[in-house]
Amino acid sequence: MAKNFEPEQDSHNTIGNGTTIKGDIISNGDIRIDGQLQGNLQIKGKLVVGNSGKIIGEVDCKNSEISGTVEGKLVVNELLNLKSSAKIMGDIITSKLSIEPGASFTGTCNMGGNKHEPKAPVENIDAKQEK
Repeated sequence: MAKNFEPEQDSHNTIGNGTTIKGDIISNGDIRIDGQLQGNLQIKGKLVVGNSGKIIGEVDCKNSEISGTVEGKLVVNELLNLKSSAKIMGDIITSKLSIEPGASFTGTCNMGGNKHEPKAPVENIDAKQEK
């Protein structure tokens, strides 16, 4: 009898230093990047970007620990940990954020709420009263 194939959720993937991948990655497991990814990354597990790691593209993951560079939107559903050598150039959306001294971040940060859609802008109260 045939079994339905389901990918393991505890799989660990690694992109080594000196390796460049161009394209999107989707995974149910964890991934560590010490090389370079030019594309979007969507994983259900933890993302680790090592000191030599670099991502150019959008990231969507459960947890993340970043020591390298990310250029693009970063959506982390639980905890984002930026190490002292981290360089982030893009918007961050996360539930919890930990930043070590020395990390650099250029962009906006939204904590809490719906992680995939920005909150509606707050209306100007003075404009309402003028009507």
